[in-house]
Amino acid sequence: MIDLLLYLITAVLYGLLALRDFHLQTQPAASMESSPDSTPEERLIHRLVPLAWVTHLLLLQHTIIQPDGLDLSLGHAISLIGALTTAFYWLGSGKEPLGILRPAILALSSLASVMPLIFPAQKAVPFQHHLAFEGHIIVSLLAYSLFGIAALHACLMTLQERRLQSGEVRTGLGRLPPLVTMDVLLFRMVLSGFVLLTLAVASGILFSEEVFGRPFTFNHKNFLGVISWGIFAALLVGRWGYGWRGRRAARWTIAGFTVLALAYVGSKLVLEVILQRV
Repeated sequence: MIDLLLYLITAVLYGLLALRDFHLQTQPAASMESSPDSTPEERLIHRLVPLAWVTHLLLLQHTIIQPDGLDLSLGHAISLIGALTTAFYWLGSGKEPLGILRPAILALSSLASVMPLIFPAQKAVPFQHHLAFEGHIIVSLLAYSLFGIAALHACLMTLQERRLQSGEVRTGLGRLPPLVTMDVLLFRMVLSGFVLLTLAVASGILFSEEVFGRPFTFNHKNFLGVISWGIFAALLVGRWGYGWRGRRAARWTIAGFTVLALAYVGSKLVLEVILQRV
């Protein structure tokens, strides 16, 4: 009963904030590239986001930590990534607010918070109090969350570029910073995510026995993880060596995140939902 109440409160809080914020961001007066969070109501929404996030955190603490271990099955993993994504955005949005990106993240977090109800766990994974294991889990989830924001940011960059090229400045896309600012922010996120992903891949390979209890094997999950790492590495080389930006950078970011999502979420979906294994 407590779980269901927390699910309901978390999803509704995120959802209401997303709906109201989307309405504000897409008002005709807000469709120009003006300063984000410029009205009292928008600032209030920004201050209320932590309330939804804390409720989400309580839900995760109540459902992930089980007597026989740690439940990081598909539904709970998606929910946790959603919570981290919201935290990343909120912490970084004070300096560089991104307008329409906030309601998009809040809406996705609302959906992510109820994923454990859609994909219930088969069994809890025994929790290992080992530095390598805990470090691998933390940096992996942080990398997924940061690249999730970067991919969504890249989608908005693509829409923004098309809007400017077509001359449709006043559209329902909402308020966004200048394209140059969005491009700089994208590479900050990609670089930070790449550092975290490098640590996750390295810890998984070098400390496989400590992290997973078995020697490293080059399975499809690890293969896709390395491919994703290579895509982001190529993107950074292209940026620094050849000045990649704009739509090309956005496409590489979306491609890298898609492969990364297939490596983790895709493998869990196949194992837990289709094959009914943990």
